[in-house]
Amino acid sequence: MAKQEDVDEKQAEADRYRQAAEDALQQLDWAIGYLHGIRKQDISKALAKNRSHIRKTLMGRSEQPVPSENTSEA
Repeated sequence: MAKQEDVDEKQAEADRYRQAAEDALQQLDWAIGYLHGIRKQDISKALAKNRSHIRKTLMGRSEQPVPSENTSEA
């Protein structure tokens, strides 16, 4: 019974970290959109590239384009 409680506790902790990572990515999405909106495209593109790397490499998720990646503004 104690082993199952340990497993449940570790799963709950992993879920909390996963949720924190998702929240951080949402904040990064907002920052990318904001920077793109104020015409700081170079910075927003660099952050979008970093975001993509984080999603693919560290979280094992597929890429999701952010609105600033889909525009043709230079």
